[in-house]
Amino acid sequence: MCGIAGQISADPNKIAANYPAYCRMQKSLARRGPDQRGMYLHGHAALIHARLAVVDLENGCQPMVLDQGGEKYILVYNGELYNTPELHAQLAALGHRFVSHSDTEVLLHAFAQWGPDCLEKLNGIFAFAVWQQRAQKLFLARDRVGVKPLFYALRGDSLIFASELKTLLCHPEIPPQVDAQGLADVLLLGPGTRVTHRACLPVRAGPCGHCGAGGQRDVRCCRQRQKDGELSA
Repeated sequence: MCGIAGQISADPNKIAANYPAYCRMQKSLARRGPDQRGMYLHGHAALIHARLAVVDLENGCQPMVLDQGGEKYILVYNGELYNTPELHAQLAALGHRFVSHSDTEVLLHAFAQWGPDCLEKLNGIFAFAVWQQRAQKLFLARDRVGVKPLFYALRGDSLIFASELKTLLCHPEIPPQVDAQGLADVLLLGPGTRVTHRACLPVRAGPCGHCGAGGQRDVRCCRQRQKDGELSA
């Protein structure tokens, strides 16, 4: 397993000033990704990754960057794609060229080729974020069943996300405020869909969303289409 986190903000100075917080967030993900750490900071976006290296140890480092079609795509990803060979062959036939054997690179090229519609082609478990640098737009997605965790918080002109709640709480804009109903649910019913921190929300299984650098006013959510014969999450 790996860990991802990040922030986009309408104020690029905020991104630069929060570098120490990003280091703390990354450190909090160490148990999820003990092998490699990576960080991308540019303008309105910060993307953070902690990697457990399994496939292509040298070439699968993240955040992974791709320049294609006049856009620059930056990806942080936690998961596993079971149909990587099929997607690789399909993308190669469309002219894509690969430098690694990692499913991370296949996912990045799939998003560059099909955009959000790439989710309909993915067979696997995942949580990922793609920042489109020129369009100034972030895309977040989670697998239909919700195997891989992903949480986010909207704070002013910023969207902050992470694989774990404790990682979000490393950020100075997210106060450690307990949500009474969420805490009661955990104590009485056990872990579920609610979270115990008032400022944080889980990305539900299946949905995906866009957020522009403008923060809350640019957030749009959608739900993956259900495939024939597939149980809804």
